[in-house]
Amino acid sequence: MSYAGDRNPSETWEQLQGNPKATLIDVRSEAEWAFVGIPDLTSIAKEPLLLAWQHFPGMQVNQQFVQNLQAKVADKEAPLYFLCRSGGRSQSAAAMATAAGYRECYNVAEGFEGGHDQAGHRGRINGWKARDLPWRQG
Repeated sequence: MSYAGDRNPSETWEQLQGNPKATLIDVRSEAEWAFVGIPDLTSIAKEPLLLAWQHFPGMQVNQQFVQNLQAKVADKEAPLYFLCRSGGRSQSAAAMATAAGYRECYNVAEGFEGGHDQAGHRGRINGWKARDLPWRQG
């Protein structure tokens, strides 16, 4: 899979703050947005674009993903940062967007919740939440 590269959540936050064209695209499911939370970009006058890569509960790949992206983001030169739970789905989404002609697609490595800690819990060792970046729960 080819895309512009990986960025950690802190690097992503810096880019979102510094570049008015930079967009965060949360590709998790509706259930994750509702129950786990979403990045809160209100302090920088932005909102994340919520665009599911897969449909909950069956987790089938969203066949309309590229069309939905194109309807929301017309500028194919704008830097796009794709975020999921831990960096897997967002990597696939970044590659698909790149294949569709978007030039600066980044995977947010670590994702929103990051990897598992020794107790098997997410959100504590890395990821958007563990790096203490702004987020809110529904």
